[in-house]
Amino acid sequence: MLIIPVKDGENIDRALKRFKRKFDRTGTMRQLRSRQAFTKPSVERRAQIQKAEYIQHLRDQEEI
Repeated sequence: MLIIPVKDGENIDRALKRFKRKFDRTGTMRQLRSRQAFTKPSVERRAQIQKAEYIQHLRDQEEI
């Protein structure tokens, strides 16, 4: 459970922004989305490898 203390005189928009930032850092939504459908470990591993290759390709392009 996230607790965001709101200070006296603090704008509610600012407190809401702090809540959203803290909520994003917990990774709750990412976890919920990943649990919606089962993915085989081999498929997850392949996706990680493809992502790493893509990032490496971008870094190689940046160096040129």
